[in-house]
Amino acid sequence: MIDTPRTTLRGWRDADIAPFDAMGRDPRVMAHFPALFRPGEAAAAVAGQQALQAITGYCFWAVERKRDLAFLGFCGVKPGPEETPIEGELEIGWRLGRNHWGQGYASEAAEATLAWVWANTPRRRVFAITVPANERSRTLMTRIGMTHVEDGDFDHPALSLGHPLRRHVLYRIDRPS
Repeated sequence: MIDTPRTTLRGWRDADIAPFDAMGRDPRVMAHFPALFRPGEAAAAVAGQQALQAITGYCFWAVERKRDLAFLGFCGVKPGPEETPIEGELEIGWRLGRNHWGQGYASEAAEATLAWVWANTPRRRVFAITVPANERSRTLMTRIGMTHVEDGDFDHPALSLGHPLRRHVLYRIDRPS
């Protein structure tokens, strides 16, 4: 578990599936993703994160608000997607339910995640990716000290040619000296 002043980043629980599924069916939350969740997709994603945590010791952890134990979304790190410029690197990512936007939870969780990486892994850098239009995530990447890798933008191989979300921007942060 990773504690921040207002949240706890923790392993996933079965009780997280329903609110995570609701997030995944919200068109505003999923605006920069290829599709809304289909039935069973949230449970499969949770199982995948639990398996990743068991193997690597990290994942996109569930984010829980301390004051009422509400599930807010996720934040953490995972291996970068295959066949992308960050394959073999660590990717930081986050997604919060719409009711929790604009309150600083994502920044708080992302900063704690980076501190965890620097304290618990030998990684020299962490990357983040998103689509160019995702200004909220791009602003957060900059807020936590990441910089846009100008020559690093790429077409995501998981999306077909011509897909409007295929192009991705790449951000990076190096281990503090």
